[in-house]
Amino acid sequence: QLQLVESGGGLVQPGGSLRLSCAASGYTFHYYNIGWFRQAPGKEREGVSAISSSDGSTNIADSVKGRFTISRDNPKNTVYLQMNSLKPEDTALYYCAASHGPIATLDLLDYGSWGQGTQVTVSS
Repeated sequence: QLQLVESGGGLVQPGGSLRLSCAASGYTFHYYNIGWFRQAPGKEREGVSAISSSDGSTNIADSVKGRFTISRDNPKNTVYLQMNSLKPEDTALYYCAASHGPIATLDLLDYGSWGQGTQVTVSS
């Protein structure tokens, strides 16, 4: 089972950018879809973006479309989430998680291995 560690969070002003990293241990990383999720205080965890293991196809939530980009570097066992044009409503704890299957969904119930999260705060 993969172990996942997120990094790259922090405090940024509205309109700014951050790049989150999800580093995985385990030689089977390339067999897993990887998803990014976020949870704001008092809200449910929601899917942000995901990337498949097979062909690198991606899935992205409407709320971040055009601003966030997911990518993966299999030799480095790492998935990235580039976040641009950040808004205060993007403030949340961001998690990455791993799943199997033909499609990298945004349904958290499809995901088994979860990281501990990295905090993103967008504020002036």
